[in-house]
Amino acid sequence: MDKPGLLIVDDDEANLLSMKWAFAGEFEVFVAASRPQALEVFKSKRPALVTLDLGLPPDERGVEEGYLTLAGLLEEDPYVKVIIISGQSERQNALRAVSQGAYDFFCKPVQVEEVSVILGRALRLRRLELDHNRIQNISPKDFFDDLLGGSPQMRRLFETIGKVADTEAPVLICGESGTGKELVAKALHGRSRRKQGPFVAINCAAIPENLLESELFGHEKGAFTGAHTQRKGRIELGGGGTLFLDEIGDLPASLQVKLLRFLQEHKIERVGGRKEITIDTRVIAATNVDLDKAILEGRFREDLYYRLGVVKLLVPPLREREGDVELLAVSFLRKYSEEQKKKILGISQKGLSALKNYSWPGNVRELQNRIRRAVIMAWGRKISEEDLELQSGPKAEMMTLREARETAEREIVLRVLRQNNYNLTKCASELGISRPNLYELMDKLGIRKEGKIDRPDA
Repeated sequence: MDKPGLLIVDDDEANLLSMKWAFAGEFEVFVAASRPQALEVFKSKRPALVTLDLGLPPDERGVEEGYLTLAGLLEEDPYVKVIIISGQSERQNALRAVSQGAYDFFCKPVQVEEVSVILGRALRLRRLELDHNRIQNISPKDFFDDLLGGSPQMRRLFETIGKVADTEAPVLICGESGTGKELVAKALHGRSRRKQGPFVAINCAAIPENLLESELFGHEKGAFTGAHTQRKGRIELGGGGTLFLDEIGDLPASLQVKLLRFLQEHKIERVGGRKEITIDTRVIAATNVDLDKAILEGRFREDLYYRLGVVKLLVPPLREREGDVELLAVSFLRKYSEEQKKKILGISQKGLSALKNYSWPGNVRELQNRIRRAVIMAWGRKISEEDLELQSGPKAEMMTLREARETAEREIVLRVLRQNNYNLTKCASELGISRPNLYELMDKLGIRKEGKIDRPDA
């Protein structure tokens, strides 16, 4: 994962170089020696953290140029954490800096170890604030009824739904499993003139072939063994509203003929019946099957395809929806955190990276289930990469040797801690290390003493 950015602003070249080398291992370091240079670098590199000297040219002995720089940085990014490191050590300067938005204040000379600790805390706070803001401020324009998406593909889909919803044209929704085809159908129904009527759905692949005809068309009493009463089918129940035929590509050939007749004449006969019944319903179908291929192979009628697909909508797979994985993950996190009554503040940086690098073969449905499980299993304040269990998924990033070792160490330490109810003396003995060494190891691995995970990237 990329290192977080750190901008060091100081007009003393020796200080710049020493600070740069001190933090180059933890951060991607940028340097600047004046306010204009600092703001230019900040706008182009967008670092998460800044250390700022108040005495900058042309006012090296004063503080106003530094305060102007602080104001400019915060105006550009309200979430940036600015740590003042200055030779201007008067108490009023520290108070003024913090009151104007600085995260902390150090007087020169500084101890690198102390600054490193403060930078780590500032980075964690920034990430918490960004995650909280993301959860609280999903834009209304990203919602379309129960659909959620901010990618260009989804915006185009929303626009098309808006255009065709209030027509009577049959619609064929195509897309992989788990992309939300039924939600698209419900959006079409909810924005149509039939919205006060029923929305009746049937999955053509989920019902045995010998029962599907009765489910669709209904049956008369005595039509077959077990038909003790007359029963209306889904088509008839959808009268005045919308009939949604999911997985239409799996409809048996014998029923394709009957469905085609209904689409042409808007009439049906119940199984065992002799009376034609006129039905006024709009048909929306969906499939994850390549119907063009199915037609060539003789598994799907071409005339039915054209009847169903007067308007065709393609729901894009999640892997092609740029930016939507994070948007959906945050929405699901909020939903399931409330459902489980757990105060989870967000998703760790490594967790977000894992989400973005996974190819999501199960699409939105898989993401929803992953987040729900992660919320249930999470120990800490944020969803971790381990909670998501995506390490072995497609496109997962290869671990470095150091990451693999730390992951293994963390799992062992957590297991021993839980087995010993977080009695650190017993845990240290079982691990074969001293208690102080166990404290250091827990700090390195981001494990809090009271038994809740506080990951370094949280």
